[in-house]
Amino acid sequence: MQDELLFNRPLVEKYDRPGPRYTSYPTAPQFHAAFAEDDYRAAAERSNRVASPKPLSVYVHIPFCKSLCYYCACNKIITHNTERAAEYLSWLKQEIGVQGALFDETRRMTQLHLGGGTPTYLSNAQLGELMAALDEAFHFAPVEEREFSLEVDPRTVTPAQIHELHDLGFNRLSFGVQDFDTNVQKAVNRLQSEEQVVELVAAAREAGFQSVSVDLIYGLPLQTVASFDTTLDKIIALRPDRIASYSYAHLPELFKAQRLIRPEDMPPPERKLELLELTIRRLTAAGYVYIGMDHFALPDDELTLARENGTLQRNFQGYSTHADCDMIGLGITSIGKVGDSYSQNVKETAQYQARLEEGRLPVMRGYRLNDDDRLRRDVINALMCHGRIDFANIEARHDIVFRDYFAEALAQLEEMQADGLLTIGAGAIEVLPAGRLMMRNMAMAFDAYLKPNEGRFSRTV
Repeated sequence: MQDELLFNRPLVEKYDRPGPRYTSYPTAPQFHAAFAEDDYRAAAERSNRVASPKPLSVYVHIPFCKSLCYYCACNKIITHNTERAAEYLSWLKQEIGVQGALFDETRRMTQLHLGGGTPTYLSNAQLGELMAALDEAFHFAPVEEREFSLEVDPRTVTPAQIHELHDLGFNRLSFGVQDFDTNVQKAVNRLQSEEQVVELVAAAREAGFQSVSVDLIYGLPLQTVASFDTTLDKIIALRPDRIASYSYAHLPELFKAQRLIRPEDMPPPERKLELLELTIRRLTAAGYVYIGMDHFALPDDELTLARENGTLQRNFQGYSTHADCDMIGLGITSIGKVGDSYSQNVKETAQYQARLEEGRLPVMRGYRLNDDDRLRRDVINALMCHGRIDFANIEARHDIVFRDYFAEALAQLEEMQADGLLTIGAGAIEVLPAGRLMMRNMAMAFDAYLKPNEGRFSRTV
């Protein structure tokens, strides 16, 4: 069975340590305030001038929620005052206009993702306004080429609204379920019924969404192997196209909301590994393919096909099927990747408004990659997306001798090779089935900026 190959408890325990998720390289701690608006504008101009400009991907951050989920570490604003969302939308439309003017109008937007917060905090009419502004500024690709997705809190929408979201142009949905157990839901202040989710998934199927995803979290307060097994039973019965099962990082010293979780309700550390092992065993036995990190997909899903044919990508939203795009981040805290640069917007709505009222972009910090960064990014992407680093391919693209350039990294990986997690051959590094849960650890060997025992990241397994 695939799960028996994937999960080796002693090795998982050995390599479970803090490390980056590598949705970018260099990772966000390297971003700095010296990268400013003029740097971003210059990056956009360079991206227009390349021989074959990339298509555009857009991420929009909607920070509002009506209630606080105690586990949440996202940037959010808890409010019942819907006027704040209307005001925010007006600022968003201003940013869309300023950003759109930077990119050649021949470039088409093939990918869109709305995250939060709760994107469905906006009414469908407001979402319609947002979509119209995006289309005018960035020019949507033909319907068959689009991947337009949004995150949905099942407590905020009706089946009729799901149909309306499809009519607005969205073709992918991700439902935040986390756990169906009532005791767990009460402990994290997120009560939602199984019936709600079942009804909404059925509505999404009826409306014609190409992909329906479900998000789960393991390691939450009061979770047991038995209770989470019951949740997995119900999820498997729903048969979503994709499942993301995230490890909960309990960091109450960093995230105020998490202090509302009773310490005595937190499961012991070994429980998380039991829940991870359970999840892998149950989902792979049910026919799901382990894509990488936290992601599983059905065999005929585009993520699975992309993994098999070598076109899988990784960006700030995780794994993606689309070829590499220039990614534009809109809204507070959002991160973009344009050309050879990363950028992040300001974190406070007051700063965001002030910048836009001055006609400026709300860029707070960023980073421009050098040659070594681009090389290491290619190596880490190959590892994280394809489980293989082909030395000749990297050497041809970057004019290096792989074994010489990465001698130190290869030495670091020898222990993992001895543990049966990977092989270092004459021409390639190959991740073995038992090592696929430890790909973040492998990537860390190629990270030039990572400090020993750095603890600012979530644990790798």
